[in-house]
Amino acid sequence: MEIGNRIRRLRLQRGLTQEELADRCELSKGFISLLERDLTSPSIATLVDVLESLGTDLKTFFGESGDEKLVFGEKDVSVKEDAEGLKGCIRWLVPSAQKNRMEPILLELGPGGETDEDDPHEGEEFGYVLSGSVRIVIGDRVERARKDESFYFKPTAPHKLVNAGKSSCRVLWVSTPPSF
Repeated sequence: MEIGNRIRRLRLQRGLTQEELADRCELSKGFISLLERDLTSPSIATLVDVLESLGTDLKTFFGESGDEKLVFGEKDVSVKEDAEGLKGCIRWLVPSAQKNRMEPILLELGPGGETDEDDPHEGEEFGYVLSGSVRIVIGDRVERARKDESFYFKPTAPHKLVNAGKSSCRVLWVSTPPSF
């Protein structure tokens, strides 16, 4: 397995020079250069140090696959119908999204439906209203988003979505970290 190119890509993704990576690992710039060109093989301890400096670990580094599924269809979607209070359903659009940094869902709220109130947390929330309208409740603040409008907020207060309209609404909702 050629690990050098993968290490180089990780280094560049993090905006590091070879010298900066070498300093973080207490290695020479020359060694990093040789490593990235697969002209030398690191010890396990050195590889662990390099990967930690790049924000990853052995399991993640060797577990990544170029064949990772990219496109998901209806058969991949998980659905929770008529969840209590929703009067609609939640569709998880990406299987096992809870392990990812963000979680996209398609939320359908019937008239009078609402999501459970979520406690404040680190991360961000984004939504795009596909049909109908929805009220975004963040603490004491209430805003309305209509079809073809989007919303974005940092969840620093308890928050939820409410459909106070007379027709169903559909919202593409992406949260980070995953919370559904």
